[in-house]
Amino acid sequence: MSLQWTLIAGFLYVEVAIVLLLVLPIASPRRWNAVFKSKFLQGIQKQAQFYFLILLSILVLFLLDAIREMRKYSHTESDEQGHAHLDREMQGSMRLFRAQRNFYISGFSLFLSLVIRRLVILISQQATLQAQSEASMRQAQSATTAAKSLLAQKNEEAQNDSNEAHDKEITDLKKKITALEDELKLEKKDKEALKSQSDNLAREYDRLAEEHSKLQKKVTIGSGDKKDE
Repeated sequence: MSLQWTLIAGFLYVEVAIVLLLVLPIASPRRWNAVFKSKFLQGIQKQAQFYFLILLSILVLFLLDAIREMRKYSHTESDEQGHAHLDREMQGSMRLFRAQRNFYISGFSLFLSLVIRRLVILISQQATLQAQSEASMRQAQSATTAAKSLLAQKNEEAQNDSNEAHDKEITDLKKKITALEDELKLEKKDKEALKSQSDNLAREYDRLAEEHSKLQKKVTIGSGDKKDE
């Protein structure tokens, strides 16, 4: 294997390792996002797009070269139908095998480059969404706590208002009871005064009736004496 294809194969192995690291649950998306936004990567982020395009261009060139060699050696092998020389046939098969190997190496390297780029974008977006979700959850919890506090405060105020209204009602009822008791005492005094007055009138009536009876007897006796004379 030549030097350039050895480098591309090594790059392919590194890409496979990176894909495994990103896919396997080794670290959380937030931790990966912190790694992606580190000072070192942030420093080369401005030039990363340029380097990525250069890398893709190189891989595409090697892929096209591998395709060209595959087409070249496949036609050579198909044209030599007579199998005149075994060494040339073996060399052609070996070159075709190398061309196919180079095609797969460059093709998978190009494919994994795009996959890694997409994985990095998705992991960053997932970390951002998780952060936004946690912030929304904290905001919702704080809003719920504030709502519960306001509701409890309103209930307490309503309870205090209810207690005040109840106390006021009890005070009014006590005042009414006191007024009714006073009226009842006055009624009792008036009743006792009327009863005493009625008893006095009854006694006076009995006295007057007794005096009337005595006078009537005197009048009767006086008229009898006049008749006897």
